[in-house]
Amino acid sequence: MTADDSFGRLDDDDYPAYTMGRAADTIGTTQGFLRALGEARLITPLRSEGGHRRYSRYQLRLAARARELVDQGTPIEAACRIIILEDQLEEAQRINAEYRRAAESSAPPSA
Repeated sequence: MTADDSFGRLDDDDYPAYTMGRAADTIGTTQGFLRALGEARLITPLRSEGGHRRYSRYQLRLAARARELVDQGTPIEAACRIIILEDQLEEAQRINAEYRRAAESSAPPSA
């Protein structure tokens, strides 16, 4: 891999660029909280060759949202379920919008 390839990945939301310590610092939480999110199956960090957890920006956004909910008093398991449902809803809305655009572009002109 060249240096140019590595820099291109920095824009990738799914690239696991953050170590556990850096991820925890970035969202202002503890490493234990990140482990708990993994146990609740909200996020599944990738592992480095040495077995260390690595997190993507997308995963950090989910973890930050979980932290907001937990800070408001929501149990961690419920917070994780809420976030999963929010994520599924957002994806369904995106797909529906794509279908609408495709249907509108293929509809015959009205008289």
